[in-house]
Amino acid sequence: MLSLFSIASGDLPSLNRQAEHLLQRQRSELLGQNVWDEFPEAVGSTFQHQYERAVNQGITVEFREFYPPLDCWFEVRAYPSSEGLAVYFQDVSDRITLEEQLRQSQRLEAVGQLTGGIAHDFNNLLTVILGNAELLVEQLDTTAPLHTLAEMVVNAAQRGAELTQRLLSFARRQALDPKAVDINQLLGRMDALLRRTLGEHIELEWVRGGGLWSALVDPAQLENALLNLCLNARDAMAQGGRLTLETANTRLDQDYADQHAEVQPGQYVMIAVSDTGPGIPPDHLERVFEPFFTTKAKGKGTGLGLSMVYGFIKQSEGHIKIYSELGEGTTVKMYLPRCLNPDQQALSLTGHATVGGAEVILLVEDDDLVRRYGQEQLRMLGYRVITARDGAQALDIIHQRADIDLLFTDVIMPGGMSGRDLAEAAQLIRPSLKVLYTSGYAENAIVHQGRLDPGVQLLTKPYRRAELAQKIRAVLAEP
Repeated sequence: MLSLFSIASGDLPSLNRQAEHLLQRQRSELLGQNVWDEFPEAVGSTFQHQYERAVNQGITVEFREFYPPLDCWFEVRAYPSSEGLAVYFQDVSDRITLEEQLRQSQRLEAVGQLTGGIAHDFNNLLTVILGNAELLVEQLDTTAPLHTLAEMVVNAAQRGAELTQRLLSFARRQALDPKAVDINQLLGRMDALLRRTLGEHIELEWVRGGGLWSALVDPAQLENALLNLCLNARDAMAQGGRLTLETANTRLDQDYADQHAEVQPGQYVMIAVSDTGPGIPPDHLERVFEPFFTTKAKGKGTGLGLSMVYGFIKQSEGHIKIYSELGEGTTVKMYLPRCLNPDQQALSLTGHATVGGAEVILLVEDDDLVRRYGQEQLRMLGYRVITARDGAQALDIIHQRADIDLLFTDVIMPGGMSGRDLAEAAQLIRPSLKVLYTSGYAENAIVHQGRLDPGVQLLTKPYRRAELAQKIRAVLAEP
């Protein structure tokens, strides 16, 4: 748009049609009028300062500024001429929004990479701490003072494991195993848990969409995400209120995708979690997905709940949006990709039976503590165990022995050979060899687009003995 006015008098002698449109005013109302009288909010602002600078110094000025009355960002170019000050405006609000979304995405990605590395190392330590503390609890007499101390270590280690799991969720480094999930059924299974957790002062309301599509998502991680959102909503309604969970089919079109970073247009299953709490202040709303950001009192929260949900949804190739107004409550909408293969059914969860065997297992782990721990756990389960510190040593053993039933290997190891490389080389030598991977976080060697490669079996660190026993038996029992 173009406008022309005298900086001395402020009169507007000229205004084109585009300026009329952007300023949302009729030309007939503005021509010949004083610009500062017509737009009093601009007095003393960057607009006035830059215009005066252009005239006083006889230079062209270019700047970008927000004008609250029009709720617009303007990109401005102004220069003095013989007729007055020529000013070119362009509405760049959409561009500013996209740039901010890109900056936020890059900032969260950088933090995610850092937290992923920390969680990886921490999970190795927690594997040893949690496992050995659990053994002490089992072996010590329940009346012994050390039994209580061992239980405290188990509980603390478990909390540490949950904390690192949230970090990995935010960092998009957890290994997801998506299935076709009936969201209405999943929510129905959570009803009793939610009512117990929320308390009697929270009214729980369900609005289940009819004809709901199946969503392609990791069901266990989705339950964790929903529980986190419900707990956040409960905490926001300390004096009581109503929590509403709603499901619906929806489609995000190309226009919506163009305005939101990382969104792919297509069909989604939407889950909305709404509360009647006080709402989120506008200056906090843009930061709610950042890790460790919390408005709760010290010691009342980690600030990882919403960031975990954010990371999980993004890694699931979905979308999450939060809406809030002070005094009106908050709604978080999760958009999960529709599953286009209805035959891809979710697996049922089985109990954690601690059952061992007598097979030969080759354990490959570069961390000395974790290797020793894994070796002892497997031996206690009855297995015959051979250990190796890296892929090269493991291949030498495989060449020498034909009785190995299972390769149990870490994913990332020194020496240039990953666990995936080792498994492929080993199966060329022993085609029937079963393989189970273990890792502190999702590795690109076995995970792509945030999902386990087909046929890959993974035991995530830190693992407890029951989980180890169950996973080993499941992999050995595969045809």
